[in-house]
Amino acid sequence: MSLEQYAVDRGGLRAEVIAHKLIRNLQVGPNMTWCFEDRITIRYQILEMLRVERIFEGAGIQGELDAYNPLVPDGKNWKATMLIEYSDPDERRVALGKLMGVEDRCWIQVNDMERLLAIADEDLERANDEKTSAVHFLRFELSPAMVEAVKRGAPVSAGVDHENYHHSISPMPLPVRDSLSADLD
Repeated sequence: MSLEQYAVDRGGLRAEVIAHKLIRNLQVGPNMTWCFEDRITIRYQILEMLRVERIFEGAGIQGELDAYNPLVPDGKNWKATMLIEYSDPDERRVALGKLMGVEDRCWIQVNDMERLLAIADEDLERANDEKTSAVHFLRFELSPAMVEAVKRGAPVSAGVDHENYHHSISPMPLPVRDSLSADLD
């Protein structure tokens, strides 16, 4: 879609994407949201970046595609943007200091199969010596048995087992599970 056409269609597309994201966001405890990405969410993000940055040339467009395409699931995995959310800046600063390594303690479980830990932040390190980042990128690489079970309707649970943040959802709400199931081959 050209940026000119996107400008015309932006309002309607934005409303569609917001509605789509509602069934792909998973609240994991009071201060964490996993936003599961797919072709629709990433396409919208790329179009918004091109619009905001006023990128019209092929090389710049390709750069955005190269940056965002790795966030699209490949049929065997789920990819999510993990947001750590505290509205008070002082509380957030303290919490991020206590949540070092939380991104490596996120898990999903299909039915009664073994828990699967996320592969986090493959693009770059998002923590420093004092705190973790409020945004992380997670990939859950499902086994063929997990893919088949999810496609057959098996329940999926999700959670975080960190010494300072221990929350889970069991089972995942059906609209979220069904939306994620559509990502699998």
